[in-house]
Amino acid sequence: MKILITGGAGFIGSAVVRKAIADGHEVVNLDKLTYSANLENVAGVAASRAYAFEEADVADPRRVTDIFARHQPDAVMHLAAESHNDRAIEGPMEFVVSNVVGTAVLLEAARAYWNGLPAERKAGFRFHHVSTDEVFGALGEDGAFSEATPYDPNSPYSASKAGADHLVRAWGRTYGLPVVITNCANNYGPYQFPEKLIPTVISRAMEGKSIPIYGDGRQVRDWLHVDDHAEALLLVLTRGRLQETYCIGGTPNRRNLEIVQLLCAALDKYAPANTAHADKITFVADRPGHDFRYAIDASKLKAELGWQAKTSLEDGLDETVRWYVENKDWVQRIRDRGFHSERLGLVKA
Repeated sequence: MKILITGGAGFIGSAVVRKAIADGHEVVNLDKLTYSANLENVAGVAASRAYAFEEADVADPRRVTDIFARHQPDAVMHLAAESHNDRAIEGPMEFVVSNVVGTAVLLEAARAYWNGLPAERKAGFRFHHVSTDEVFGALGEDGAFSEATPYDPNSPYSASKAGADHLVRAWGRTYGLPVVITNCANNYGPYQFPEKLIPTVISRAMEGKSIPIYGDGRQVRDWLHVDDHAEALLLVLTRGRLQETYCIGGTPNRRNLEIVQLLCAALDKYAPANTAHADKITFVADRPGHDFRYAIDASKLKAELGWQAKTSLEDGLDETVRWYVENKDWVQRIRDRGFHSERLGLVKA
């Protein structure tokens, strides 16, 4: 199968690219190469005859149409998105353009391409939209998100992803485009850009800086190793039922403070300092509109396709810390591009 993967130079996208090539698929990686994209993430497969790269914006209809025409994919996996909540608070329109308009442009290009395929190829075509559990809003102390959970986004980022989800369903129902949607938990693992919680903690700790935790650290998240996620995404693409949604979750829920403490313990092992890394934890002003708790019920995916996460949180965090410690140059090259883990997302009067 030849898969057009948008956002394939990003964190999750690059993991899918690597996994797809390893599984014997052909890949066309369409990426705009914004600040968080990194072609180093796919350097291990870039020389493969099964891999092609196209620098393009999904919101550019001419370029996207041309890429469909030249590469003739059998499926689309749409991961290209602006994804950082703090940045969305400071600049929401960029998220609307990329995540909402970009998805609409891609859907229209895919529909025109799909309609022109011969019957056999048309029947096998798939459009897989990769989304987030944040579209469902926040949970209280119990319960979990499922495919039946109503949408209730609370941030500009989650609202833009919710809008994209609705567009994908509309193109499926109105035009018959063969679509499938997945909503995932928080991802972590190697190659994650150091602006999200886990790589921020690791990179700041290695630089001897303070380790910030928003609010009191009691927020709860469901954590999913990116390699487990990539496996699930390809499984849904190839075997999932069309016009369906699948929720993808990982390990048991943990509070953010617990995650940081586990990271500090691994850092003490792989990057020991003069004092315990946990001594550098500081509590800072919370993010505006910060959802309290997320949790995923992935039982539909397990029942229909036999998938469940393989990586325990402890093993995954340990491996992730070790990777960042052993790949300091990767992080430094991001620093050299001008990114320094500065705080974003505080609403200014």
